[in-house]
Amino acid sequence: MKFKDMPYERPNMDAFRSAMAACVLRIREADDADAQIAAIDEAVALRREYTTMMSIAYVRYTVKTTDEFYAAEQDFFDENQPLIQEIEEKLNDAMLDSRFRAALSEHYGSLVFTNLEIARRSFKPELMELMKEENKLQSDYQKLYAAITVEFDGQTMPLPMLGKYKESPDRAVRRAAFEVEGKAFDARRETLDELFDKLVKNRNAQGRLMGYENYIPLGYDRLGRNCYTQAEVAAFREQIANDLVPIIAKVKEAQRKRIGVEKLCIYDNDYRFPDGNAKPEGTPAEILAAAKSMYCALSPETKAFIETMFDDELFDVLSQDGKAPGGYCTMIPSYKVPFIFSNFNGTSDDVDVLTHEAGHAFAFYRAMRGGVNDMLMQATIEACECHSMSMEFLTQDYHKDFFGKQTAKYELAHCEASLDFIPYGCMVDEFQHLMYQNPDLSPEERNATWLKLEKKYRPWLDFDNLPFYSRGAHWQWKLHIYLYPLYYIDYCMAATIAFQVWMLSLKERETAWKKYLSFVDAAGTKTFVDLCRDAGLRVPYESGCVAQIGAEISAWLASRQE
Repeated sequence: MKFKDMPYERPNMDAFRSAMAACVLRIREADDADAQIAAIDEAVALRREYTTMMSIAYVRYTVKTTDEFYAAEQDFFDENQPLIQEIEEKLNDAMLDSRFRAALSEHYGSLVFTNLEIARRSFKPELMELMKEENKLQSDYQKLYAAITVEFDGQTMPLPMLGKYKESPDRAVRRAAFEVEGKAFDARRETLDELFDKLVKNRNAQGRLMGYENYIPLGYDRLGRNCYTQAEVAAFREQIANDLVPIIAKVKEAQRKRIGVEKLCIYDNDYRFPDGNAKPEGTPAEILAAAKSMYCALSPETKAFIETMFDDELFDVLSQDGKAPGGYCTMIPSYKVPFIFSNFNGTSDDVDVLTHEAGHAFAFYRAMRGGVNDMLMQATIEACECHSMSMEFLTQDYHKDFFGKQTAKYELAHCEASLDFIPYGCMVDEFQHLMYQNPDLSPEERNATWLKLEKKYRPWLDFDNLPFYSRGAHWQWKLHIYLYPLYYIDYCMAATIAFQVWMLSLKERETAWKKYLSFVDAAGTKTFVDLCRDAGLRVPYESGCVAQIGAEISAWLASRQE
């Protein structure tokens, strides 16, 4: 069924709650494991239908945030999400407290119960009002961001459309694009500061209600992290700072010389060639057609996937007024299909999103149609990012279909960008940890913290007295800091996996694809650590992992720069 034809109806919360409560009662009163399994499966089916309606509403809302009907539906789901978590908690407790837990564990897999224990630590009814407030604050940020337009090049445009100007061969144009963006954020400075301050205090209050000093342990639980702790994350960040930042500093120095500037400013950071970055050739429709051909040729598995995506019109990729920023992929579980959302802006990002988000979509598609139980359908987030970031590299043989004679430029830039993203992502993560550990910092102190981390992770950058950036407020541009707390490090760890898969693919293409497919098809049935080890890949935070990857990538870059 085409996405536009998928019917939407607001869930009846009284009926849903009553039906879920009946399932919970049946689980608690069951005389044997089979009766409990039947009740659990019914509850899972009810949740699947609810999630389907929520996903449809979210997509239609983010495509057009000014649509009053779907804006109201998004408000409805924001308001009711804490209630859903309360219902989930009762279902989880019934399973965890089951007299037949051993039999249930054997049927569903022991990892289900590990994850349920984590979920139990993530919620209690006393959190509901705080969670409603958090949802409202997040939506307020998203609406504020989506509504920002700027006057540039004789046009009024949403922020994503500045992307092509921020990569212009004319350095003055790049600087002007960053300046107008910075001024747009500065004009909303007070509101952005207030929203973040309220979010930090709200989330820390939630953490304290769960018995923690601050939000961070609760945040880890909400991300479902089931095989590592803050200590491993901190160790990984330090490996990046110590072993990768010096390597990237040399890459950035080579970039500075290549583009012929005296110092590398923030508006030069993503500009990698004196004659301009590689841009995809063709219209958005032609780019999408090339993507379809690519996935049809890549493997039988991706062929079936991409044909479904096109047949059912499961994309919305054009930037327009009122559309939410960024990109994402979501599941529509009742129809066993994913949906890809992005904002094309005329840069190589348009191709990146068709490989990155399609990696997520491919994994969702395989899990939904591969017989994986709903409770293990989705891997933990860092594993999901391995699906997407690895796909960016595994499609390398088809980059020429998008970039033609500019392919070599694109591939060098993509490697460099993937590499120098990692310290940026670590900076975002360390900043968030510091914010929740120090909730009473003033806006100026928060910005000073960001600038200090810039020196640690990106010492090569100069901010050239630009508004917004030079005062250390650039973190407010990053959606994840407001909307998805503590998430961003997952991209960094996934990048180290993607680089390992890519390096292998350059030598043994078939072996690399088989490893990737086995990683994807395991979905959430294994922890991230087990997924890595079972595929013969190094766990990112293990000592020496980052140094090894850095050396291999350095060698590849050197061969391309000769």
